[in-house]
Amino acid sequence: MFKKILALAPHPDDCEFSCGGTIKKLTLAGAEVHYITFSPCTKSVPKGYSKDVLFNELFSAAEKLGVSKSNITTFDFPVRELDKHRQEILEELVKIRNSFQPELVLLPDSSDVHQDHQVIHNEGKRAFKHTCMIGYELPWNSFSFKNTFYSKLEKQHLDAKIAAIGTFQSQQFRNYSSADFFYGLARVRGVQINCEFAEAFEVIRWVI
Repeated sequence: MFKKILALAPHPDDCEFSCGGTIKKLTLAGAEVHYITFSPCTKSVPKGYSKDVLFNELFSAAEKLGVSKSNITTFDFPVRELDKHRQEILEELVKIRNSFQPELVLLPDSSDVHQDHQVIHNEGKRAFKHTCMIGYELPWNSFSFKNTFYSKLEKQHLDAKIAAIGTFQSQQFRNYSSADFFYGLARVRGVQINCEFAEAFEVIRWVI
């Protein structure tokens, strides 16, 4: 249905964790997916890693999802301080909107409590208010996620998501980075729509 997709990730691993299976599904179907991330998160990089490790890991992860490096745009806004750069971020999103003109935008859901995710959600809505938008699920950040849209996944889509998450070696210390967690979540979402695997989203705006 959609040929031009824009994925907005406040931090380099957010889309892999949330909607990596759907991105793989879309690229396999021939969609052009552009991936935008806003911070290298240098203040959050564990000891022993280079400061640009998350961007390097992102390029490897995106390849597993079928997103070419040429379709990835990175910005250098400071992690946990995106609110201080709200207007700059909005202006960059408007430029992207005018040049790429996406048909579907993936962005953080409205209940995500992370301060950077809230900024990208709000500025994304402002920039793409005439476009279909769905909010992706990051369960550890959401208090009241509205699972009003589902993407059915095949095992190959979920396997690609897990492989992409696995490239973020600098983030493996996080308790939500395990394959078991994401297989389990995909099964729960699948049961809700009577299939084996799925990812859930919040409908933010739907235009037909």
